[in-house]
Amino acid sequence: MGVPAFFAWLSKKYPSIVVHCVEEKPKEVSGVKIAVDISKPNPNDVEFDNLYLDMNGIIHPCSHPEDKPAPKNVDEMMIAIFEAIDRMMAIVRPQKLLYMAIDGVAPRAKMNQQRKRRFFAAKESRDGKEEMARIREELEGQGIQLPPEKTNAEHFDSNCITPGTEFMHYLSTCLRYYIHERLNNNPGWRNIKVILSDANVPGEGEHKIMDYIRKQRAQPDHDANTHHCLCGADADLIMLGLATHEPHFTIIREEFKYGKPRPCKLCNQLGHEAKECQGLPKNKDGEFDELPPVMGEEATFIFIRLNVLREYLEQEMMITGLNFPYDLERAIDDWVFMCFFVGNDFLPHLPSLQIREGAIDRLIRIYKRTIHKTGGYLTDNGLVNLTRVQVILTELGKDEDEIFKKRQENELNFRARTKARKRREKQQRMMQGRPAWTPDGQFSPQPIGQTPSPIHNPRQAAAQGRNDSANKTPVRTPGSRGSTPGSGGFNTPAQTPYSMQYTPRSGEKRKADQADLDSDEEEEPADDVRLWEDGWRERYYVSKFDADPNDDEFRHSVAAAYTEGLCWVMLYYYQGCPSWKWFFPFHYAPFASDFVNIGDLPNTFEKGTKPFNPLEQLMGVFPAASKQFLPTSWQDLMINPDSPIIDLYPDDFRIDLNGKKWTWQGVALLPFVDEVRLLKAIDAVRGDLTADELYRNSLGGDRLYLRDGHPAFSFFQGMYQESLEEAELNANLTQGMRGVIKPDNLAIMPNDTVKSPLPNLRDVFNNQTLGVLYKDPSYAEDYIFPAKVLPNAKMPDRVLKPGDFERHQQQANRGRGRGRGGRGGGGGYRPQLGFTRDSGHRARLSDSGHRMLQHGVNKASGSSLLGSPPPMMGSPGSFQSPPYNRGSNYNSPSPYNRGRDYNSPSPQGRGGEYDNYRRGGGSGGYRNDQYQQRQGGGLLATPSPPPSRWGHNQVQQAVSYGIQQLRNQQGGGYPTPPGGGYPTPPGGGYGNRDNQRREDPRRREDPRRQSNRGGQGGNPQQSRGWY
Repeated sequence: MGVPAFFAWLSKKYPSIVVHCVEEKPKEVSGVKIAVDISKPNPNDVEFDNLYLDMNGIIHPCSHPEDKPAPKNVDEMMIAIFEAIDRMMAIVRPQKLLYMAIDGVAPRAKMNQQRKRRFFAAKESRDGKEEMARIREELEGQGIQLPPEKTNAEHFDSNCITPGTEFMHYLSTCLRYYIHERLNNNPGWRNIKVILSDANVPGEGEHKIMDYIRKQRAQPDHDANTHHCLCGADADLIMLGLATHEPHFTIIREEFKYGKPRPCKLCNQLGHEAKECQGLPKNKDGEFDELPPVMGEEATFIFIRLNVLREYLEQEMMITGLNFPYDLERAIDDWVFMCFFVGNDFLPHLPSLQIREGAIDRLIRIYKRTIHKTGGYLTDNGLVNLTRVQVILTELGKDEDEIFKKRQENELNFRARTKARKRREKQQRMMQGRPAWTPDGQFSPQPIGQTPSPIHNPRQAAAQGRNDSANKTPVRTPGSRGSTPGSGGFNTPAQTPYSMQYTPRSGEKRKADQADLDSDEEEEPADDVRLWEDGWRERYYVSKFDADPNDDEFRHSVAAAYTEGLCWVMLYYYQGCPSWKWFFPFHYAPFASDFVNIGDLPNTFEKGTKPFNPLEQLMGVFPAASKQFLPTSWQDLMINPDSPIIDLYPDDFRIDLNGKKWTWQGVALLPFVDEVRLLKAIDAVRGDLTADELYRNSLGGDRLYLRDGHPAFSFFQGMYQESLEEAELNANLTQGMRGVIKPDNLAIMPNDTVKSPLPNLRDVFNNQTLGVLYKDPSYAEDYIFPAKVLPNAKMPDRVLKPGDFERHQQQANRGRGRGRGGRGGGGGYRPQLGFTRDSGHRARLSDSGHRMLQHGVNKASGSSLLGSPPPMMGSPGSFQSPPYNRGSNYNSPSPYNRGRDYNSPSPQGRGGEYDNYRRGGGSGGYRNDQYQQRQGGGLLATPSPPPSRWGHNQVQQAVSYGIQQLRNQQGGGYPTPPGGGYPTPPGGGYGNRDNQRREDPRRREDPRRQSNRGGQGGNPQQSRGWY
């Protein structure tokens, strides 16, 4: 489900749900790539049982990637898909099941959104070609040599990633080969089951996965502690995972990174846009241009821990003083239901609710305020109590006027900031390289070679210049003296560097250069509704629905259809598709205040409906520009002016931005597909289909694969040997999995050869894999799957601490973004790697990295990187200030500076209390005053004389030792150089202060540490060298 900004909001509000993946990369030895051994334990400190792949989230990035060049042909796309699956298997390493689900025919409610996307894609492609042709013509007219234009054969139409096309049929064939190859040859695959649900199986990929989980967990021998991992980028996977009420459910998705560079569409090089292209030769990648070009950083993956999200929601949805029993599972279901109000793939969002404005938080506040009136929860096992929902919507309707006015106020402020920023950036470009102030008039600079004219009345000219300067505000450059900290040194409203901001007097025209600054300002789209002004409701229905502003009955009918849609979506998420035919018949949503007496509306849907066939769905969602993916006779229905359904395929259509900025965010005002008319027109050409087209137009079933050695493999073989039509799976042989299996006419028998459909991949000889058709367990049509945690489920250990809720709430209020992933301590986001805290995977700097970072800090504070040497080992007074240096004479602030003679303030400075220690120097590890008192009774009872400067040989020894330490790359404490003298922080660690007392086991046998354990007195020379 595409819910814009939902995941960004969720990860900011609940930061500890995010965990960065620990990924083991393949190795290359002598030019041979060695795959990751996925039979080993998972490096993320967790073992998953089942991995589910929403394949469309893999297919699209592989067919048109952003971080590398696009594949040259379909075969390269297939290999890229194989590599993406291999990478996911190497990260997750499932122990029992791999489920690959490709989107099949979707319900009518989803087909409307698919239709919008595909018409959008065709329109953008057509407009993009026209724009590129115009730019190419302009550049070639300037004499710029450009690369040859791409042919139509090289253009990949992503609309082919739709059920029923030849591309999807070929993908299914390739995936069957891939499954056989991996099961036969990869040891990490040998003990798992593999299910392939291709495009001929109706249903969206993620919902086919949910149907499988829902039906398996309703079986008596299902393992309630199964660890699920679902791969996909859609936001609705979070709601779907919560809807299962499985305690061990994790989502893995690609980490989204803003500002990824995009190549020029003319020369395919980075660093410029098409309109700025100069046709320069391509930069070589490698000595002979043999390497593929690097388009961006490789995608990284993150885990979304739903068990941690449940902990957050338990705190968020906690309500006391109820007149009915509190049930966390019911409260989570209500939270999922309220998220549907902000938009989904089946319904537009309510006009008054936008995620970026805190819409979900507002709904939660209303929910907690009114639940005492409703007398119960909003939903029960996916069934919606509309009477209670009416109370929520009534309260929301009271706030709509305030919401619209606040939105307009924020929008105006945002436009003002954007305008100032663009003016500032443009002036920076215009004034780059020019002096901060340029005199004008007779004193203005003259071009070289031109004889300046004589100056008349210099005193009067100078006075006039002083008067003119009164109307100009000097603007300071960044970092100049007198600038306000945090302002970057700019003091004008437009924040204009390297120039003077000119303010015209009353009645005076703006200067030409000042007018040029506003010439590129984008015009805001006209808004006829003006929700922030009185009369917004009437204007909305006139503009969006072309309805009578006083027609209350029409408004209530729109609200009734939307209410029906809410009930349909909730059932779809919790019980499966309630109706394949239902859809919301409007482009826009009603207002919350238009929902009146919805408790009397029905909450049932037509039973026994069937999905479209794949080619029929193509006719419903494709524009005429993608007709090549359809049979020839069917194409004529889309382009023939005499076609009875020609009105369903407009060449152009209106896009209503509806308050948004970008075209893709707008509403495509396309006609809704009339199912009766469409199928009637198709019946006239249905007989023209070939055998392959008939197969692509059929509805199929899932396929289940096993390898020889699995307990159920002999059972599969016996089915073929005895020619059984179908059989029930034995749960004892399949690790609790149940269902019905049938022989597959595409199955490849053991010991046969699996032919490769790709020319670059070899055949699989002596096949040891067998596949069957698989069907989920069947239930009665009116069966209700319970939305609750199963009785024998063991809840995972709690992750969050009381302080996490307070800190994360404060950060959300301040708008700082993500916190520290559930760790204690303060300041800054630090990603957690793996599922266990302090597991050894946490990102950290080595000792050399800390020294380099501190050296950079010194540079930023005023010293030159080339002019000042790196910090040398020696006495504490000679250091350039390592991060934990506690000697004297520091050159930059340190949070741990505790001496007296500092050149900059320290938050923990303690003055003369440590004067004796400064005089005493100290070559061993420095701890703190409490530790010194415990060791010898008093602070530095016997101070040692200050150390002398090192000689040349000692410096050489120290450098050699440092190089050896860099080679060893040992984590933890700061290594002590020969002869001592490098102070070590408490605990010896350079990482988080929480871990300062944690000892690295690799150092326990270090001879230097043993030699430093002799003395126990207060003398720092006898204290422990490592701690």
